Amino acid sequence: MKTLTTVSTCTAVREQGKHVFEIFDYSKHRGMGIGEFIRSGTFSVGGFDWAIRFYPDGSSTTSTDYISVYLELMKGGAKVRASCDLSLINRSTGLPSLVHRTELRMFNYNDVSRYAPQTSSFQKRSELEDSGCLQDDRLVIECIVTVVKKTTVSETKFLRKIEVPPSDIGERLGQLLEAEEGADVTFSVGGQTFAAHRLVLAMRSSVFKAELYGPMKEGRTQLVTIEDMQPSVFKALLRFIYTDSLLDNDDHGGAVHIEMIRHLLVAADRYALDRLKLICQSILCQKIDVESVATTMALAYQYNCPRLTEAGGLEATQGYKDLKTTCPSALADAFAKGMSSR
Repeated sequence: MKTLTTVSTCTAVREQGKHVFEIFDYSKHRGMGIGEFIRSGTFSVGGFDWAIRFYPDGSSTTSTDYISVYLELMKGGAKVRASCDLSLINRSTGLPSLVHRTELRMFNYNDVSRYAPQTSSFQKRSELEDSGCLQDDRLVIECIVTVVKKTTVSETKFLRKIEVPPSDIGERLGQLLEAEEGADVTFSVGGQTFAAHRLVLAMRSSVFKAELYGPMKEGRTQLVTIEDMQPSVFKALLRFIYTDSLLDNDDHGGAVHIEMIRHLLVAADRYALDRLKLICQSILCQKIDVESVATTMALAYQYNCPRLTEAGGLEATQGYKDLKTTCPSALADAFAKGMSSR
């Protein structure tokens, strides 16, 4: 049954404004007294009125060594979500130096939350007077206010999705292999011949690339003979190279199939096909029993298959545990065989 999908979106509508408060004759405002302030002109952002409070001698007895600066919500009875950045302007460079950032919060005119930030220690006075922010007895405070005006939710719509079919490149390459169209190399394996394409083989296997394009390559039309491999194994190897999948097998999971997978693992190791090698290890690990565990273990050690030999692989299978209990000598022989062939 096809599922219809609908979608809606939520967006916060924001408005941002900047106010610059210039304080001339800074030194003459010193000594006004703790808690005494100078208020900037009122400015509007997001439909609300704001002002900056500047306390030359600090806003409380705990901040007498500091100047205090606050953003103040001025509109009576108002509540609004907003954030603000308060900076001092470096008079030498003209660039703002952020002193305090108030993250998005609720401003309520009817209580202390009408002010931000929630600290009176805005800037240490001695540091301010030694900095480039105070020049010609002039101090410039910059305040950027961002107001969240409202939240809008879009109309619900159907999500239109174009169905894209899965890639068929593997199927197409498989057809190319079967048709032998454009084949430029032939392999002789156990009395049977297989036509293939040099470029595809070289792209998938560094070993084939060296053999077909490297300094040891022969003429472009040579017949390449593959020793020590069964035709059925080479056919399965070619199919994997072209399609990235294994041949279908009616005996899937049976003794013949498992034997084929063992031979295919050896071929994958020979031609540096790491993904195929891992697939073979995975299949063998799932099909371990008392009859096969010794052979598989020897193969794992001989061809460096850590996924089979590590904990959680071969040694974690029931077949391995049964063999270890019932016939430890066979297990030791398999281990010795694998180690001696490395």
